Amino acid sequence: MERNPFFDNAKVLLIFLVVFGHLIQPFIEASVGMNTLYTWIYTFHMPAFIFLAGFFAKGFGNKGYILKLARKLLIPYVIFQLIYSSYYYFIGNSNWLTDIFYPHWSLWFLISLFCWHMLLILFKRFPIYASLSVAVLLGISVGYLAAIGHSFSLSRTFVFFPFFLLGFWLKEEHIMLLKRKSVKATSVIIMVIFAAAIYIAPEINTGWLLASKSYFDLGMQEFGGIARLLVYLTSTIMAASVLAWVPTTRSNMTKLGERTLYVYLLHGFIIQYFRAYDVFEVNNVLDILGLLGVSAIIVLLLSSRPVLTMSQPLIECKASHLRKTLKTSE
Repeated sequence: MERNPFFDNAKVLLIFLVVFGHLIQPFIEASVGMNTLYTWIYTFHMPAFIFLAGFFAKGFGNKGYILKLARKLLIPYVIFQLIYSSYYYFIGNSNWLTDIFYPHWSLWFLISLFCWHMLLILFKRFPIYASLSVAVLLGISVGYLAAIGHSFSLSRTFVFFPFFLLGFWLKEEHIMLLKRKSVKATSVIIMVIFAAAIYIAPEINTGWLLASKSYFDLGMQEFGGIARLLVYLTSTIMAASVLAWVPTTRSNMTKLGERTLYVYLLHGFIIQYFRAYDVFEVNNVLDILGLLGVSAIIVLLLSSRPVLTMSQPLIECKASHLRKTLKTSE
């Protein structure tokens, strides 16, 4: 069956927002507007991305799946953990040397993605409502454990797992219900309301959306569970609202949806360079539009055939693109 363009279009949009969010992060403390934009994006972009990862995990359990998954996720994690350590040292980052199990920056996703698939071994044995309820309860409970944090990506693994599990359980026809006109109209109102709420209350701690800290670190030991439940509701509603507007038609950008892992793993080298040398400033709307353009260029560059050819041995542990290129040149 032909792959539904909706899913690849969604992945392209979300990886673009990942890059853009990382690009504007240094400027959020100086501007309420930038903080609003950053927080608004973070309410949904990783939950939606993880939801789609869960949707494409339906083949889990097939023969050799776990071994293939380990090769796809854990080996690149170790490789890029070492590469990023060297790169951070090169650009003068004082936090360049970390434990192998303390993921550099965005590499947490690789460990968590592997763990989410492992959790499916147990959770897919139960009915959807029971498994989701337990997953949400676990995501809320880990916040009370101060020892669970960024190491091994344990906090994010449990906190974000309900989105992955929801994606695993839902079928394509369920997701396509978002394309109804009534849903799309309502989603616009929802997105505007949340943007206005964030603007009015800019003191919202984005640590709640990053999911890597305990309630103690977030300053809400007693009512952290309630706050996280509200975050779950917010992220789910926002992710659904944004996905409702993702095009279902194929375009020139659609094929890039199959290359988002490359963008995710490689964009950190560019972003961290920009941060280390203060390449950009944000003083007006035109600067923001410029960063949108830079983000688009980064996505296109890191999705390009030359980059895929050079980096595939590190990311996928194979060199099919290189062999194809060499064969073509003969």
